[in-house]
Amino acid sequence: MTEYNGPPYSSARRTPILPMTSPTPSASPLLSAHGLVFSRDDMPVFGPLDFAVDMGEALLVQGGNGAGKTTLLKVLAGLLRADTGKIEINGKAAAHDLRAHAIAYLGHLPGLKADLSVQENLHFLCRLHGCRPNQQPADALTIVGLSGYEDAPARQLSAGQKKRLSLARIWLSPAPLWLMDEPYANLDLEGINLVNRMISAHLRDGGAALVTTHGAYAAPPVRTRMLELGGAIL
Repeated sequence: MTEYNGPPYSSARRTPILPMTSPTPSASPLLSAHGLVFSRDDMPVFGPLDFAVDMGEALLVQGGNGAGKTTLLKVLAGLLRADTGKIEINGKAAAHDLRAHAIAYLGHLPGLKADLSVQENLHFLCRLHGCRPNQQPADALTIVGLSGYEDAPARQLSAGQKKRLSLARIWLSPAPLWLMDEPYANLDLEGINLVNRMISAHLRDGGAALVTTHGAYAAPPVRTRMLELGGAIL
């Protein structure tokens, strides 16, 4: 079992983050992009980009406002189409069904049903996308600090609580690749630490994460590289 260095949530009830089933090692990167270009209204947004993300690795995407960070994640998730370039998952062309199984996307919007309860949202998403082995919605709510809010309608949550519920959603996903757009937004210092611990646990179990950020909060103790839009991979 993968070692876990402590809970990323309140110690009132300690439910550890349990490991996923480790993926079979592959010679190909989990995600790779080659010559990726995107423009809007004939104006270039980014590219050409060449990068890869391996299992057990985080890639931080940085750049100023308008550099294309959010757009890049939407292209990788299949929500936008690149002008040119190739995206592969485990060495295979990233067809829609392959992305659906391999990618979990956390965007600026919470991706929740406002009139469903906190618990109903997670059960609905588990039925839709599947669920991480050995984890249930109640476990995820404890991890993100939302125990006791199970029956609250999602529309009644604060912005920070909605972000935590979105983090519970992505934690429950069995997808190995997390695309996280500004995951630290609307979170306090405890929430920032929560995100870092979740990313660390996910990567220790062979997952990968591609994270956009304006600040220096994304510093989990894992293999990390940086993609500066308009610059190079460091």
